[in-house]
Amino acid sequence: MRVFGLIGYPLAHSFSEKYFTDKFNREQIINCVYKNFELTNIHQLKNIISNNPDLSGLNVTLPYKTAVIPFLNEISPEAQKIGAVNTIKIETIGDKKILKGFNTDVFGFEQSLLPLLKPFHQNAIILGAGGAALAVAFVLSKLQINYLVVVRNKPSANETIFPNTMLFDELSENLLQQQQLIINTTPLGTYPNIDSFPPLPYTAIANGAIAFDLVYNPDETLFLSKAKEQGAVIKSGSEMLQLQAEKAWQIWNQND
Repeated sequence: MRVFGLIGYPLAHSFSEKYFTDKFNREQIINCVYKNFELTNIHQLKNIISNNPDLSGLNVTLPYKTAVIPFLNEISPEAQKIGAVNTIKIETIGDKKILKGFNTDVFGFEQSLLPLLKPFHQNAIILGAGGAALAVAFVLSKLQINYLVVVRNKPSANETIFPNTMLFDELSENLLQQQQLIINTTPLGTYPNIDSFPPLPYTAIANGAIAFDLVYNPDETLFLSKAKEQGAVIKSGSEMLQLQAEKAWQIWNQND
């Protein structure tokens, strides 16, 4: 039996377990099971690996996309540049487990965003500065889209410091109006806390801007609803999540 799973905290409302279980049933993929491994500390990963000898792959979600890196034996060049991992391939060589890290958020976000982009979408704001924000920033740089990062609190010494970072309190209506792409990478608005949303001057969002929320549950968050009221094109994280999951499945099954 091949075992796959998700590490993160909390996982009560996570997408992956149901997605892969349904996939295995729908596509008649036998001898595979997907489990949630809720970790209150990333150091518990070692126990997960040792206690599950049939573990073949893991997805990684909040808050461990960067914290997991020191526990890996190898990391893909792309994930190394991004500084975040959301997919781990586990191989057994002799009696040793080899953990290889990848980032499929990049693939999912880029493929989900590209159909929406117009030539005038040249300036972006990324809300949040976690592991998902690192993948988003990587894609925007690749697409030559300028970006600012907006956070609730100034980063501490052990956190990633993006260039061009500001606090939500510092984001003026005039500056927001100049951004044609607004991407929420924070968990604000995620079920069951559906009444929360990033603190933006929403009336300043330009008509025709793109509001992209990496949150997928609910499909239309308050962030997206408020942006839509201003004439923004909105997109939830549902498609991105499915794309990155399928990319992870491809990685787990490819021969190196």
